[in-house]
Amino acid sequence: MLGQLMSKPFLKRIPNIATQSLLALGVFSSCAYSATPVGMKYTIHRAENADNTKNAMVLPYAFSTESMGLNVGIGGVVQGVGQEQMVIGGTGWTGADSYGVSGGLWNYRPWFAKRAFISVAGMYAYFPEQRAYTNGNIPFEGDRWGSSGSSQDDYIQGDGYSNWLDIKVEYVLPLGSAKESATTDYFLRNGILVDGPTRTYWNPLETGTTTLLIRQFNRYQSYEDDAGIEREGDMSAFEFGIQYDNTDFSPNPSMGSRQYLGYSYEGSLVSPDNTWNFVELDVSKYLSIGESDWARQRIFAFNFWTGYSPSWTLIEDGQNKLVEDAPPYNEGATLGGHDRMRGYDANRFHDKASLYATAEYRYTLRYNPIKDVTWLRFLNIDWFQLVAFAEAGQVAPEYDLGDLTKDMKLDAGVAVRALAAGLVVRFDYAVSEEGSYMWFMVNQPF
Repeated sequence: MLGQLMSKPFLKRIPNIATQSLLALGVFSSCAYSATPVGMKYTIHRAENADNTKNAMVLPYAFSTESMGLNVGIGGVVQGVGQEQMVIGGTGWTGADSYGVSGGLWNYRPWFAKRAFISVAGMYAYFPEQRAYTNGNIPFEGDRWGSSGSSQDDYIQGDGYSNWLDIKVEYVLPLGSAKESATTDYFLRNGILVDGPTRTYWNPLETGTTTLLIRQFNRYQSYEDDAGIEREGDMSAFEFGIQYDNTDFSPNPSMGSRQYLGYSYEGSLVSPDNTWNFVELDVSKYLSIGESDWARQRIFAFNFWTGYSPSWTLIEDGQNKLVEDAPPYNEGATLGGHDRMRGYDANRFHDKASLYATAEYRYTLRYNPIKDVTWLRFLNIDWFQLVAFAEAGQVAPEYDLGDLTKDMKLDAGVAVRALAAGLVVRFDYAVSEEGSYMWFMVNQPF
């Protein structure tokens, strides 16, 4: 893993905004989870396509960046083939210096289980100038690369492959709103819920959905720097989690809350050379303040996330320091990127412990400028949403609230989001003391 780069190097990074865009287009699925790996199992019924039980989209795209050059590709997704809740999606792209394919199948319910769902997704790709905020498993002095006090210029960069495979099994408990059925039906008109869950008070026995998760995730990375030095490595880990969701409409909640508790582990079961673990808690709350003359919805959304790696050990020998049994820099207590601390580069900060909080104001417009544009109807865009957000986060070498709330990293930004065929697509722009970043992704960040 990358935290042990010199001994068994591992480098996995979605290198820049362009690549984020490809994966977003390729994984056009409500199951392409964002902040938590658990998703509600549901079927969307749009009044606008009442004669068709399938929600589908195909979208060609092109982009050009300094590091990747010109790339072209196509992505698509379809929900409702074979099983109403099942989703199939993927993308492929190519350019002068990069190429890849990504795709998967989500929420397949095997014939022998009424409440279990299986999802498999992966990517095979080659990227130029991948970046990692770590110096590998070598002794260091002063601030460790990626720590709270580290320099923005402390990173490794080079060309190579970035491949991954995720397999997860989710089990919906027969509690609350899921007592009779493991799946939920959402009925929308103009992208707004007209029939679906309306009881959002907190009581897992009476309302909401509780889901158990087992996830096995794998990463492989090869890396070649400017000096021609080649490194490669891999990671195989497990995650176990439980989530309670009592929101009214999971893809774009206007009320209710969501809580996730997870434990990740890599060790002797599948990877005897690497050992680490990580515990996390993710909590979200949504408040609706109703409609207005210009808005169909006005929503305040709040998220709190914290994590801790018990295995993370700092060894000091005089001025030299060494970290052992730590998650890779892009797993565990990590901040920066498209979901948490969007004003910083991906996986910019990582340490033994982390703390993060954000607030968003989501303003869903009544006006839809492309609703009557015939040649764009295939996008199935029901609404546009304007968003303002602010974030605060910190990482620390111990779980100490004093350290985690001192000199917190701050950023703020705006976003334009759209509901396309029942899926939220977002373009977020954030600014921090280290610059500005743009992210094009699927799903709300929380």
